This record gives sequence, structure tokens and C-alpha cells, in this order.
Amino acid sequence: MIVGAWPGLGAWPAWVGHHDYALLFAASVAEGPLVTVAAAVLASQGLLNLAAAYATVVLGDLAGDALYYAAGRWLLGRLPLRGARTSRLRRRVDALRGYLLEHPGRVLLFGKLTHSAGFAVLLAAGAARLRPARYMLYNLLGTLPKSALLMLVGYFCGRFYENLRGDLRVAGAAGLVLAVLGLLALAWQLRAVDPAPPE
Repeated sequence: MIVGAWPGLGAWPAWVGHHDYALLFAASVAEGPLVTVAAAVLASQGLLNLAAAYATVVLGDLAGDALYYAAGRWLLGRLPLRGARTSRLRRRVDALRGYLLEHPGRVLLFGKLTHSAGFAVLLAAGAARLRPARYMLYNLLGTLPKSALLMLVGYFCGRFYENLRGDLRVAGAAGLVLAVLGLLALAWQLRAVDPAPPE
């Protein structure tokens, strides 16, 4: 349990500690890559199970993809054409639609692995009415290696931090000892330069 393991989080509502993976799922729907790395860092500290965290972020990422598909299929055409961002997004989606129908695997995997183009690609897949099963299959094929790579990065960053934390404690203690010795040496030097006046 994350809340129980981390000091200072005991004041959080008790239900948070009992719903680690549900919260992880919801967070990964909203922001997959960053949450995946964070989940792996927590797993490296023993706060989450690595395999369960991986499965959770994959499912959350796919749920987010399904929401983007639904938005492209049923909402994008109804948005008013006000604002530069909306019209630019519609132009990008329209430009991708035809190419996506011809090469769905290539376009979806590119959008999945690059992340920057992913938003428009996922909306375009919905707008192009790509078959949902085919859409989800290609996204699964892109999500599995991408999430695995992000989990590896987060896990090894967490382990590196754990090892470094022990070294930092030693370095901090050594620095404190050196600082105290330096102050004592400085006090000794000042006393030798300015001896107390004779009585």
C-alpha cells in the first residue's frame, strides 16, 4: 500500500491506500507515459507489484485510446469551428483520415510510439470509422513495448535513486564531520592569533 508505506501520507483518506491500482488505472487513462514511469519507480521501492502495475497501465492506456476513438467518431464533427486550435486539429485529422484507412497499422503504431502525433491519430481513427477491434489490436501492439520500455526506465531510475540515497547519507555524514572539524580548526586558529589578555 502506497499510503501506508510512505511517511507523511497517513493523513490521507484510508480508502486511498486500499485502491492503489484503481487510482493507477485512472491516472494512466489521463496521462499514460508519465504515470507508467512513476508506477515503475514505486514498484522499484516495493510499493507496487511490478507485473500488476504493468498490466494496470497497459489497460489504462488502452482505455484512454478507446475514449479518443469515441471522441473522434462521435464528437469531433460536432465541435464548432471556432478558435485556431480547433480548426488546426480538424485539418490534421482530415489530412490523416485517408492515409489511415490505407495504412492503419503503420499510422497507429507511429502515433502510439511518438506520442506527440498520437492525439490527432487516435481522433482520426475514430473519425475515419476504423473498425474498433482492428483499432484496439494495433494500439495494444504499440502499447505493450512502449509501456514495457517506460517501466524499465522508471524501475531502474528508482533503483538508482535507492542506491544513491545510501551513498548520499554517507556523503552527508562525512560532510558534517568535515564541517565540524573545519569550524574547530578555525576556532583554534583564531584563539592562537588573538590570545586572551593576561590578567
